[in-house]
Amino acid sequence: TKPAPQAEAKPAEAQADAGNAVGKKLYESVCITCHSIGLAGAPKFGDKASWEPFVKTGLDTMLKNAISGVGAMPPRGGSQASDDELKAAIQYMVNAAK
Repeated sequence: TKPAPQAEAKPAEAQADAGNAVGKKLYESVCITCHSIGLAGAPKFGDKASWEPFVKTGLDTMLKNAISGVGAMPPRGGSQASDDELKAAIQYMVNAAK
């Protein structure tokens, strides 16, 4: 018998996408502009170290900051996203940083 093939490591985006189509859509349409490259101090997508201090504050705090804006980030990331959509996008990005 042959040994079972080892599963290949999934890229951060594939891991983050597990059942979060709303978060992925908002990330790809709005959040990606800054979070894909860490622009203006934004925690970079998939970078555990840059997300760690934010994750420690908890999802509610991250959502509150996203709604009101923080640092160079405008309120709601410059979008018209609902609170639930923002929460999904934050969760999508946090999942990618694990």
